[in-house]
Amino acid sequence: MARAENKAEAGGTAHLVAALAKGLREQQQLSQEQLGRKIGYTASAVSAMETCAQPASDQMLVKLEESIGGGLGVFGKARKWMLLEKYPARFRGFSELEAGAVTLSSYMTLVVDGLFQTEEYARALIGGSYPPVSEQKREELVEARLARRRLFERNPAPMIELILEESVLRRPFGSWETLRGQLRSLAEDARRDNVCVQVLPLDRGLRGTYAGDRGAMKLVETQEHEHVVYMEIEDQGILINDPAEVSQLAHRYAKIRAQALSPDESLGLIERLAGEAG
Repeated sequence: MARAENKAEAGGTAHLVAALAKGLREQQQLSQEQLGRKIGYTASAVSAMETCAQPASDQMLVKLEESIGGGLGVFGKARKWMLLEKYPARFRGFSELEAGAVTLSSYMTLVVDGLFQTEEYARALIGGSYPPVSEQKREELVEARLARRRLFERNPAPMIELILEESVLRRPFGSWETLRGQLRSLAEDARRDNVCVQVLPLDRGLRGTYAGDRGAMKLVETQEHEHVVYMEIEDQGILINDPAEVSQLAHRYAKIRAQALSPDESLGLIERLAGEAG
C-alpha cells in the first residue's frame, strides 16, 4: 500500500530522475542488479526507484551521479528538487526562502524548530503525528527535515535567531533520552557564531505583558532584502509579505525577544534541563 501511495504522490522530479536513471542504465547495458551492485543497493531498490514506488533518496542520487551520471551532473542538480518534493506541500514555498535567507528569526511554542531538530527527535515527532504516516513517508520527511541543517554551514552564513517557549524544552517526544539528546544538540547550535537561542520563561505571564500568545511564526529577510513572515495553523502554511502586516508581526516578535531570557541565561537553562530530563 505504501508503495502504491508513493507512486501516486511522486512529483515531477522523481519521475524525471526515474526515467533518466533507467535510460542511462539501459544505455550502459546494465541490469538493475548490476546497477544496484555499483551503487550499493539491491535490484529491487533500483526497480522501486525506476517505477517511483520508492523515489531516490538523497544518498542514492549521489551514488547514481558517481556511477552512471557521466559527468552531466543531472542527478546532483536533482537533489535540491527531490528534497523539496518530500516536504509537506504547505512548507515547500517557505523552504526555498529559508534556504536562501539572510536572516531567519523563529518563535516556537510547541516543538523545537525543525531546523534545529535531531534525527531522533524528528523521527519521534513525525512518527507520533496525526493522522499517522507510513514508515517510508516518515523516513522521507525525516531526511528532508535534516537536510535543512545545511543552512548552518552555508557560506555566507545567515544570521539565525530562535526563541523557544520554556515548555518546549520540557516536553519529551519518543523518550526522555531523545529529549536529552535534543537539548544537548540545541546547546551546541546555540554556541555557533551566527546563531542566537533564547528561552521565553514559563512565568512570563505573571510578570506583565505576554507577547507570545498569538502563536509561532518565522520571519525571513531574503537575499533581495525583502521581509516575509511564515506561519502554520492546523496544517495550513501561510506566507505574508504585505509590508504593513509584516511590520506589525516583526514588532510583536521584537517584543517577544525582549521578554525572553538573555542568550547566556537561555543556554544555562537548556544545559541544566538537559541534565535533568527524565
